[in-house]
Amino acid sequence: MEPFAYNLEEKDIKKERRKARDLRNSQWWKRRCAKGVCHYCGRPSPPKELTMDHIVPISRGGRTTKGNVVTACKECNNAKKQLLPIEWEQHLKDIRTDMD
Repeated sequence: MEPFAYNLEEKDIKKERRKARDLRNSQWWKRRCAKGVCHYCGRPSPPKELTMDHIVPISRGGRTTKGNVVTACKECNNAKKQLLPIEWEQHLKDIRTDMD
């Protein structure tokens, strides 16, 4: 079992996904995407190719709030999956170590 994992009810997951859809349609999110930068790798990316990532994933108890979502390129978002920030940092360190 994952540490900090939550057994969320389907209704809670659906509620957060609905909030994420609404937030993606907001001017606030469109301005974030317009900057065209991935939060994780810092690489420029066309705004339409940026995805919304929950820093603390919904499946791990995160919520859809402005403080918990960032723009991410598809590569970083897919690699991060459902990792918590501390787990993501460790993943990046492991990759760097493997490259050395």
